[in-house]
Amino acid sequence: MSLLEEVRARIQPLDADAMDMARARQDRLIKPQGALGRLEQLAIQIAGIRSQARPNLQRPVVVIMAADHGIASHGVSAYPIEVSAQMVINHLRGGAGISVLARHVGAQLIVVDMGVASDLPPHPALLDHKIARGTADFSRAPAMSREQARQAVETGIVIASDLAAAGVDVLAPGDKGIGNTTASSAIVAAITGRPVAEVTGRGTGIDDAALARKIALIEGALSLHRPDPTDGLDVLAKLGGFEIGGLAGLMIGAVERRVPVLVDGFISGAAALLVCTLAPAAQPYLIAAHRSVERGHQAVFAWLKQEPLLDLGMRLGEGTGAALGISLCQAACKILNEMATFEEAGVSDRLA
Repeated sequence: MSLLEEVRARIQPLDADAMDMARARQDRLIKPQGALGRLEQLAIQIAGIRSQARPNLQRPVVVIMAADHGIASHGVSAYPIEVSAQMVINHLRGGAGISVLARHVGAQLIVVDMGVASDLPPHPALLDHKIARGTADFSRAPAMSREQARQAVETGIVIASDLAAAGVDVLAPGDKGIGNTTASSAIVAAITGRPVAEVTGRGTGIDDAALARKIALIEGALSLHRPDPTDGLDVLAKLGGFEIGGLAGLMIGAVERRVPVLVDGFISGAAALLVCTLAPAAQPYLIAAHRSVERGHQAVFAWLKQEPLLDLGMRLGEGTGAALGISLCQAACKILNEMATFEEAGVSDRLA
């Protein structure tokens, strides 16, 4: 049995008893029942994930999976492929958007080289798991072998497991890679069955001609490879990126260790679809952090039947929306833990 199969078999349902106890306490806090809206439901969900009636999230981490895509050679991005390596270095130096937001929420920031097309200098916060120097051009051949797809997912599982063992209690996955919105659009179209044009956006800000080319390339690849939408490894191998597989593995590994996972933008959303084909029991553990303006993100949440916590018009990726989601998760747990009940505060309850 592979590591993926072993971990998938160990995923348990949310802890119903912990959720019932959290819900009972919510209903006794000094406020009208339901007055804090989705914060209340979020705390109850986290109680079920953590198997704790009063969870307390103190060790957040942002993990950025980085890799490049062969499809980028067709000009589907507004930036050259060298930007991935340059941005990874900027992340590690603390100058990227996610670097700032990770500091803001007190989260450790880790970058994983899953397949950046350039060599990266060593750094304490950089993990080297490079599978290859970018994927193949999926318009002509599968992006990777099935074994490489499994390797990408299982790498993410191991990293999440190691972080959980070290005490991490909430995980925000992020992404970096030129061409990854093209791969993600292909994955979303393959799994949801939506028309390619409906789930393909402008990514880094491409013009009309590049967008039309991007759509045509994806349509051609789906016709050429015919990925099986029920087989996440098949979809990943034919269309995906090493970093998207790594993101899916991170989510699965975190779920197995009962660590809440914030689903970030469009790339993380595509990975979440893979998660739910590879390990359907993981779906209740996923927390939709924010709604990206990238067009296909709406199809992701419709398929997952989730409503994101935030809608700020963001489309940067990198885990930025997920980092902000960490703050909301912590706030929800603090309300549950630190707000007094009617009995504790000596406040009269509502009239019968």
